[in-house]
Amino acid sequence: MTVKLEEMIVRLFICFLCFEIFMTEGRTLVGIDDGTPIVRSKGGAGRFNLITGKPLLVHPGIKLEKNAPKRGSSGGTFNVMDYGARANGKSDDSQAFASAWKDACASTGKVIVFVPKGNYLMGPVKFLGPCEKVTSITLQMQGTLLGSDLSNFGTSGDWVQFGWLDGLTLTGGGTFDGQGAKAWPFNKCPTKKNCQVLPANLRFVNMNRTRVDGIKSVNSKFFHMILQGCSDFQGRRIRITAPDESPNTDGIHIEESNDVTIAETVVGTGDDCISIGQGNTGITLSGITCGPGHGISLGRYPDEADVKGLIVKDSTLTGTMNGVRIKTWENSPAATTASNMTFQNIVMKNVGNPIIIDQTYCPYVSCSSQSPSRVKISDISFKNIRGTTTSPVAVTLDCSKGIPCQGINLENVQLTLVDQKTSLRGKKPSATAFCQNVKAKYSGPQFPPPCNSQ
Repeated sequence: MTVKLEEMIVRLFICFLCFEIFMTEGRTLVGIDDGTPIVRSKGGAGRFNLITGKPLLVHPGIKLEKNAPKRGSSGGTFNVMDYGARANGKSDDSQAFASAWKDACASTGKVIVFVPKGNYLMGPVKFLGPCEKVTSITLQMQGTLLGSDLSNFGTSGDWVQFGWLDGLTLTGGGTFDGQGAKAWPFNKCPTKKNCQVLPANLRFVNMNRTRVDGIKSVNSKFFHMILQGCSDFQGRRIRITAPDESPNTDGIHIEESNDVTIAETVVGTGDDCISIGQGNTGITLSGITCGPGHGISLGRYPDEADVKGLIVKDSTLTGTMNGVRIKTWENSPAATTASNMTFQNIVMKNVGNPIIIDQTYCPYVSCSSQSPSRVKISDISFKNIRGTTTSPVAVTLDCSKGIPCQGINLENVQLTLVDQKTSLRGKKPSATAFCQNVKAKYSGPQFPPPCNSQ
């Protein structure tokens, strides 16, 4: 009896002290779990669950919900639920996210914006800097963001935008679901040059020291992820999905950026898995699983800036329209360059056009062809490319007659034509190669056999 009485007195004393602390900080004591006080924070967030006996938010050092981040001493944790987010998938939670971000950005040191599990309906929202006194900011996203109806976007070009930040980490295993199926019928860009561009799921603008890890992007209305003007960007374990018939749902588009690494990433969409736009240097794509989609492509518009230093390695493409592709418009007027690129250790599984350089690119029914492309393509290597092709021409090197390609190297290329049908003479057709305005160098096994420039 004496031991139990002493234990009861100790617990009551602890409760009294915690009550004083919690009341001072605007928290209310709501229960005891095995001797540990459980509280409700000011505003109603973090309520004690009487059925499960687990708190949703508690004081640091007392007890923490599993997966909930701790508050930092110099910075802090900003939970969107504390700012009025409902996470029911029906109420618009945009303002709660914006308010949580505003306070986090105005804080100091290392800060965390925490998004618990749940479904958050969101219209367009911008997470912008600079956050002058913040050394690093982490968006710990465990929930699922749901893109609102297209009518809520107006002229806004993006759904979620991060901009002008130094030291952002986006992680937590959460999902950006653009709910694009209802918007795709309004996309006229595949057939119309001057079209209304629909919102992208994610855009990173003028970012430095960015880390994206373990995030998912689903059914974007347009591109899934855009990197524009970024430096020191590392993306890992990203998963991007959309139906193969969804228009312009490129997985990751990169332009005007440097020192970018995308690794261990799975992309299956209705357009390019990864597209490399203009003005890039030092881009590395490693461990990419691509398909369905249009493959991994470089180039798109007539007046793009130079691109150099691209590495694509240790990747697998399955059932894509193209494999690795460099494309320029036939009428590209600007004298720019695409150089110093390596495509290495890539497996093609039932891929159309596994290796293609196309300097007569035209995405429409017809394009102006008054003059040949002035984009100079040089120092390009294709090494250890193997697998199967669905197109009879497995290697296409169709270069500009104005500025022929230089320094094109193919080493150990082995591509076999699938679904081979026996010809009238009893022989099965083999994959072939096509060359124009190029003198390529070959080493190691070559299948299809090397072609001569026409």
